[in-house]
Amino acid sequence: MKKFPFVTIIIPYKNNLKYLFPAIKSIFRQSYKNFKIIIIYDDDDKSDLYKIKNFLKNINKKKISVKILVNQNSVGAGYSRNIGLKKSKTKYVAFLDSDDLWKKNKLKTQIYFMEKNNQVFSHSSYFVINSKNKIISKREAKPEITFNQLIKSCDIGLSTVIMNLYFIKKYNLYFPKIKTKEDFVLWLKISAKIKVIRGISKKLSYYRKVHNSLSSNKITSLINGYKVYNEYMKYNFIKSIYYLFILSLNSLKKKITSGF
Repeated sequence: MKKFPFVTIIIPYKNNLKYLFPAIKSIFRQSYKNFKIIIIYDDDDKSDLYKIKNFLKNINKKKISVKILVNQNSVGAGYSRNIGLKKSKTKYVAFLDSDDLWKKNKLKTQIYFMEKNNQVFSHSSYFVINSKNKIISKREAKPEITFNQLIKSCDIGLSTVIMNLYFIKKYNLYFPKIKTKEDFVLWLKISAKIKVIRGISKKLSYYRKVHNSLSSNKITSLINGYKVYNEYMKYNFIKSIYYLFILSLNSLKKKITSGF
């Protein structure tokens, strides 16, 4: 690859400072250096702002572009990512949740893959870690995922995703206003456009499993799962319940096979 296109890394932040700093460190350790960072501060309590700015001042020795956008009121991770997408101007955008981590060659491996194969969207396999950074499981990315496969099982880890920004803005593809599974809705919309989503088998990210997170709340997950099909896919009640059952069943199978 002759040129090294820039990528903007979008990080929503809310009340998890002890995980944010390791997440940022994993970005600055990247072997691929053409990146910019946008942190969307989505906490009503603004007391962590100074600590984050001070940390960035100490770690950012090469003066890499880092912007902190402060939401006046908390709007949620999905809408915060939309703010980051609209402010980005690079060829690619990548997502990193503030409690997740990247491997050193994540950006290099994935951007080279996308450039070589002319892809507008990609994701990868990843490890699952606990609060103490211990690997407790892993998730394998399928080489190809079609819309009909994705709608039955969300097998794309958010912190593994890189997207072509021009493609996203051209089709006005953004995260919906929903507390969980907002990424699932966006992946489905993208999948409907490009037909086949390509995955990278290498494990390039670490997803942190936190038991008190929104995604771990079963009732909230079921409610939002129904919304995915009924409100966003426009399926009727019966069809929505059917796909929610299939989604839940596949989620249970993954937990059993992965051991958590």
